[in-house]
Amino acid sequence: MAKYPESEPRRQRGRPRAFNEKTEQNTIKSLDRALCVLSELAQIEGATLSELAQAMGESPATLYRVLTTFALHGIVEADEAAQTWHIGPEAYQIGSVFLRRTSLIDVSRPILRALMEQTGETANLGIEKNGAVLFVSQVETQAPIRAFFAPGTLSAMHASGIGKALLAHMDEPQINSFAAKGLEHFTEYTKSTLPDLTADLAAIKSRGYSLDDQERNLGMRCIAAPIRNAYGEVIAGLSVSGPTTRVTVEQVETLSTAVMCAANDVSRALGAK
Repeated sequence: MAKYPESEPRRQRGRPRAFNEKTEQNTIKSLDRALCVLSELAQIEGATLSELAQAMGESPATLYRVLTTFALHGIVEADEAAQTWHIGPEAYQIGSVFLRRTSLIDVSRPILRALMEQTGETANLGIEKNGAVLFVSQVETQAPIRAFFAPGTLSAMHASGIGKALLAHMDEPQINSFAAKGLEHFTEYTKSTLPDLTADLAAIKSRGYSLDDQERNLGMRCIAAPIRNAYGEVIAGLSVSGPTTRVTVEQVETLSTAVMCAANDVSRALGAK
């Protein structure tokens, strides 16, 4: 058995001394830039080299080298006919490891499906990611007009049913810090000022569900409720969303009850009391 000098404590296997130091000398600038390119491409959901270069303020030649390197590994792919670049299948494979890592996805899936069948509307699951809602699972309705948030889609917290359900359970400093970054105005119904948002969040916390009433997209409503873990912490949100012609004001009470029951079912499956 290897012996370690008393002056040097044993480190965890596979971790360098500076594992927890996120300083500049411990990062690879070229890799950091490449990952920024990948993130920007995911946000744009397909772009020409010129469009991506303009969005990032980088030279096309630099971005081309990054993209072709990613393409060799299937992380991005090029549409030669349209001359656009897109996220590739290998990126999905890598991302799916994250989904498999947590039981939240597996536990929620049958409950989302049951909620969709009960309400007739698309059911969604989302978590907070860097100040935005990251949609991680969805069960679509078969209705011809429906909401669609593909897994991996990011949405503004303050203009999202799930986002507001999560914000409502944050403390005041967290909410103020979030709002200080700017509350983008999407429609005439968006809560884009701190007083409007905080008043809405207080009502959400009191009644147990949130309502995105055409705040992100005109003609669409979303009703959401929080999901808690075994420690009682809000870790995700669950929602149904659909056009205002079906998700009417009169139906909000009935649909919100179904959404809250489904969120509670997921919470209990995760060990919440």
